[in-house]
Amino acid sequence: MRDPANPVCRTISALLQRIGDKWSLLVVQTLGDGPRRFNELRREIPSVSQRMLTLTLRNLERDGLVNRTVTPSIPPRVDYELTALGHSLQKPICGLVSWAMEHADTIHAAQARFDGEREAEAA
Repeated sequence: MRDPANPVCRTISALLQRIGDKWSLLVVQTLGDGPRRFNELRREIPSVSQRMLTLTLRNLERDGLVNRTVTPSIPPRVDYELTALGHSLQKPICGLVSWAMEHADTIHAAQARFDGEREAEAA
């Protein structure tokens, strides 16, 4: 199963690449609190561009993690919400975020140590 040419490996790799990118994580985490309109998501994730948010939502919808609901009105109302599959991703995401917060200082210290060693070798 560790062979990169193996279809299972390719599938897992593609899925992890999609759901593991920073915008997907932030969108899934934000939608975990309930449905949002596009501009609400933009306000809650201020560092994301309109284009990246559009692409991220489209990909999450394609993967079955997000539902897009258009309500006919003037202007049309578009809401995004997690599907059951999207909600099932909340627990692993929260676990990953908790782990990152718990170990951030240790990781930063290891990075500083590593960088310091490389600088000393280069000198």
